[in-house]
Amino acid sequence: MPTEFRGNHIRARCPDCDGALSTFAYAAPSQQPYGSVFAAGIHRFGTTQYVGTLYRLVACSGCGRGGLAKLHLFPGQTEDHATLEWFFPTTIERAHIPKDVPADIEEELREAELCASVGAWRAASALLRSTLEKTLKANGYTKGNDPTLKDLQKRIDAAAADGIITDARRKKAHEDIRALGNDVLHDDWRKVSSAEFDTAHHYAQRILEDFYDDRTSVEAILSAKGRLTLQTPPVTQPAAAPKR
Repeated sequence: MPTEFRGNHIRARCPDCDGALSTFAYAAPSQQPYGSVFAAGIHRFGTTQYVGTLYRLVACSGCGRGGLAKLHLFPGQTEDHATLEWFFPTTIERAHIPKDVPADIEEELREAELCASVGAWRAASALLRSTLEKTLKANGYTKGNDPTLKDLQKRIDAAAADGIITDARRKKAHEDIRALGNDVLHDDWRKVSSAEFDTAHHYAQRILEDFYDDRTSVEAILSAKGRLTLQTPPVTQPAAAPKR
């Protein structure tokens, strides 16, 4: 859902509420407004001429996170009918991922989401490709373990052959994550759309679920395939009986 301004409030996703949709109010209940700055001056925004710009402070009704909105006013227009140009903080809905996902892989995914929140779709897409590659490497899909796994394409295919991801997921990993990331990293510049990122984001989340939702079963498969060596917990010797 795009950010909206209505009735002096902002409807947007809040990063401190894990990307949940929230109302950013211009004042706490029964309190004075948080504050604003009005800059008078005739200017154009889009196809409309305005007489001033209003910078308004707001706060998330859920967690209290502060925000700043830039609004445009034209003659005779009240503040609650102003035109919104931008709102900060920006965010997108964060992917829900299994608790066993390693911290570095989660941080890579979250940085992709951060880039996407400001419309940096190319950078975000490249980071999703990196998230996929790091996930496969962390699970033993490396050239060191298997000389045939010389690139990401072969690593994705191997994960499907092992039964960790389905063939349908393999196809999506190639078409919507790897190929998109390759376009950004290796090919001539082109615009990446929000829809392309959304699809890649969706399947990156699904692949993390494939690897980490039922971690015990996945580790057993990886161990049987020689991808991972499971650590055997040390045997605890019973304590010696005290001497009498």
